[in-house]
Amino acid sequence: MKKPSLCIVTPALADANNGNWQTARRWARLLSGHYVVRLAKQWPDGAADDGTDILLALHARRSAGSVAAWAAAHPDRPLVLALTGTDLYRDIITDASAQRSLALAHRLIVLQEQGPMALPEALRGKCRVVFQSSTRRATLPKTTAHLRALMVGHLRDEKSPQTLLDAARLIGPDEGIFIDHVGAALDPALGEAASATQRDRPHYRWLGGLPHAATRSRIQRAHVLVHPSRLEGGAHVILEAALCGTPVLASRIDGNVGMLGADYGGYFPPGDAAALAALLRRARDGLAHGTGLLTTLQSQCALRSALFEPAAERAALLRLLAELA
Repeated sequence: MKKPSLCIVTPALADANNGNWQTARRWARLLSGHYVVRLAKQWPDGAADDGTDILLALHARRSAGSVAAWAAAHPDRPLVLALTGTDLYRDIITDASAQRSLALAHRLIVLQEQGPMALPEALRGKCRVVFQSSTRRATLPKTTAHLRALMVGHLRDEKSPQTLLDAARLIGPDEGIFIDHVGAALDPALGEAASATQRDRPHYRWLGGLPHAATRSRIQRAHVLVHPSRLEGGAHVILEAALCGTPVLASRIDGNVGMLGADYGGYFPPGDAAALAALLRRARDGLAHGTGLLTTLQSQCALRSALFEPAAERAALLRLLAELA
């Protein structure tokens, strides 16, 4: 039996190597046993009647042209739209093209369980949650002499790196808390702030952008991942930490709560550097005895980690697509 043809439209391809591209490439791999999948920056990427059976577009605003073109050319063929954090928590509120994409899609994908609540109530019935996935890594033994915290996130406003920088300034260099920060300076002013913090606070290191494999290794070796974002659709770095036994300290925003659960014990208010510094001290205090905050958070992350398995992501995608067959 011939496999259906699926086109995944992503605003960024391999040259960008960003979250949209990584998601699109992983979905293509997960679905390749059931569909003939191709990736494109826009649709149509050739003739409008190219034999494609299903369009799956990432990003309501940036893929709006492809969504509208598909709906006009093939109104009866399935159209699926995956929503990013900037879609859910910014663009669909004010951008007419993003709002039109929501209306045209037959199904909407969000990447964490709080996502549907950001949609207009009339659209929630066609929304499905698909958690992203990664491979598991071993949980490594770590020193009890000090705490190693890690933030992975480019220096841009949405990731709120200033919260981490301010927390580093509140912590003394002799407190036994060392902070590493992986991410490129997409905002030059934030890059300057990171450089100044590194100069003034030797327990903070800004490592710049690193390859994915090196970043995952650092997550695996850290005692705790810090994720202070003010806007998230469903951060991949959180699930990578959970899958290697590294607990997370995260801002209490919908995108993070939807990944870690409403009862998770490692949240701090968005932008509250003092609260983050206090959590880092609590995490350090339990190291010597293997008890306390880190142990609790590690157990909570382990319970959530089954949501982030590749088999679970594939099954969720296949269920959604089967609904449209």
